[in-house]
Amino acid sequence: MKCNVGKTDKIIRIVLGLAIGAAGLYFNSWWGLLALIPLGTALFGRCALYAPFGISTAKKE
Repeated sequence: MKCNVGKTDKIIRIVLGLAIGAAGLYFNSWWGLLALIPLGTALFGRCALYAPFGISTAKKE
């Protein structure tokens, strides 16, 4: 799978993931584990939901 997550998209995903994780810790809830999804997609640069729709926020080479 090609990289389909751009720089701005990665930053948004990291901020969102950290916010979800912090809320999960603050409220002592397992829902904070959902933070792994945006953090993982930002780390690897690939979003499985973008692929079927042909979406890519990454720069073209």
